Amino acid sequence: MPFDAIFLSAVTQELQQPLQGAKVDKIYQPERDTLVLQLRGSQGAKRLLLTANPAHPRLQLTALSLENPAQPPMFCMLLRKHLGGGRLRSITQQPMERAVCLTFDCTDEMGVPAEKRLYAELMGRTSNLILCDGAGRIIDCLRRVDILMSERRQVLPGLFYHTPPGQDKRDPLPLTRDDWAAALQAAQDTPLQKWLLAHFRGLSPLICREIAFALTGSTEASAQALPPDAPERLAALFASVRQGEFQPTMLRQPDGKPADFSWRPIGQYGAARQQVAYETCWKLLDDFYGERDRRELMQQKSQALRKTVSNLHSRVVRKLALQEKELAASTDRERTRQLGDIVTANLWQMQRGQVRLTATDFYDPEMRQIDIPLSPKLSPQQNAAKFYKDYAKAKTAQRVLTEQIAQGRAEEDYLASVLETIARAECERDLVEIRTELELGGYLRRSGKRSQPKTVPAKPMEFCSSDGFYIYVGRNNRQNDQLTLKLAYKSDLWLHTQKIHGSHVIISCHGQTPPDRTVTEAMMLAAYYSQAREGQGVPVDYTPVRFVKKPGGAKPGMVVYTTYRTGYVTPDAQLVERLRAK
Repeated sequence: MPFDAIFLSAVTQELQQPLQGAKVDKIYQPERDTLVLQLRGSQGAKRLLLTANPAHPRLQLTALSLENPAQPPMFCMLLRKHLGGGRLRSITQQPMERAVCLTFDCTDEMGVPAEKRLYAELMGRTSNLILCDGAGRIIDCLRRVDILMSERRQVLPGLFYHTPPGQDKRDPLPLTRDDWAAALQAAQDTPLQKWLLAHFRGLSPLICREIAFALTGSTEASAQALPPDAPERLAALFASVRQGEFQPTMLRQPDGKPADFSWRPIGQYGAARQQVAYETCWKLLDDFYGERDRRELMQQKSQALRKTVSNLHSRVVRKLALQEKELAASTDRERTRQLGDIVTANLWQMQRGQVRLTATDFYDPEMRQIDIPLSPKLSPQQNAAKFYKDYAKAKTAQRVLTEQIAQGRAEEDYLASVLETIARAECERDLVEIRTELELGGYLRRSGKRSQPKTVPAKPMEFCSSDGFYIYVGRNNRQNDQLTLKLAYKSDLWLHTQKIHGSHVIISCHGQTPPDRTVTEAMMLAAYYSQAREGQGVPVDYTPVRFVKKPGGAKPGMVVYTTYRTGYVTPDAQLVERLRAK
């Protein structure tokens, strides 16, 4: 992982000045494995994030807004009891390991000064947050580890804390030029990046490849290909780390998505990756993990709702296919009536029990003979009546099926739009509103638990264009209706992707004509908050609100509009973030 021991050193160094002596104001646990400590010190209020998520454990300051649960977890309550009101005395890192100790000066229940330590072990799947007293005895931890889980090291309340078992690797920081020269002699023909990763602590695969590239021009070069000055350059590199010379750098893909990060510039990818320098590690980490964490979290929380709506959508699609098949069969009803006429004209020669009638088809211009199947259980008159009855039934079926198919297509379109809004949900409150919408529509049963706290409905997303015009974006179908039909003025400008599910977008014009730049930015917002977020040249229709109508009985979010214009834009995530009103 890119968050290696050296990057953690850069983060720890960054935290020293703003957090030294800071007081713990509040403690939150927005997720099962994530803590946020709100501290107030000489530089004002700061929010310290600690996460033991196995996929991306880290320690950092953050400006991200994380949604907290209505009821704080037990571990959060425990930390509030022991650390609340305490002051952060020190932040120390275990040498070249992804482990940090935060020491607090606190007071116990009797007002007696007491030392508390919060250990953050940021080591992949074994990541943990452990609270200890001043003597090193474990009070509690985020993940308890008993002897069945690990024979080497248990982490349980009441036991004394011991640092994680160290790896049989060397610390590269104190090595001199001569130390590196001697070490490289033993590398022989092993690929340099694999040799560095296997023999030295605190280095990520990315950094090992970068060192090999910087020394040889290739990430796969062997140690034998090293230039004569390699020992000096390696010693100088890690000397700069000891001196705290870090250059936080993010690597972005050509489409702008974050790909990787490091504590120094990375040259191994060439033009395939864009390098973006940051002043601080925490701003880099916020940009790198913020959007990804939110998407992963919402994907987990929305999984059950998304599966339910997907099943409903699939059921409607299957029903539509059957109805369309029945409709196609009913279109041949005129021939059924003709066969009834032919049977009626030949009743004189028919007998009960007859299974087939051979007669002249007087509807055929050539007057050819045809065989008409009959039911032997019916009389000739009853057989003729059955053809007329089937004709009338098919005629009625066509009318009913046409109506049902139209309703089914509207329902299928609506459920597809709900799936799209679930994919765009930014917080748990958005999911609650979508569930409420489905309950009101009769797609889900109302929950029997009415003791749950009521949530305040979210407001439409608010943006401000480069020209100072406010732009509003609906979060879901019900909010789209509210925004377009209730909140917007008739003179405001309405935007929506053409024949693509997405949010309603309103430019608040206040009687003015918005500049072309504002309209273009609003079109980008409409494209971004739609199914075409990843597309290019997305068609977006726009028209004054007065031309937008909602048909009677239409599903939430469904409208019709006339007298519109169409533009084509490519969504830009960075522009969306820049325009968002704080």
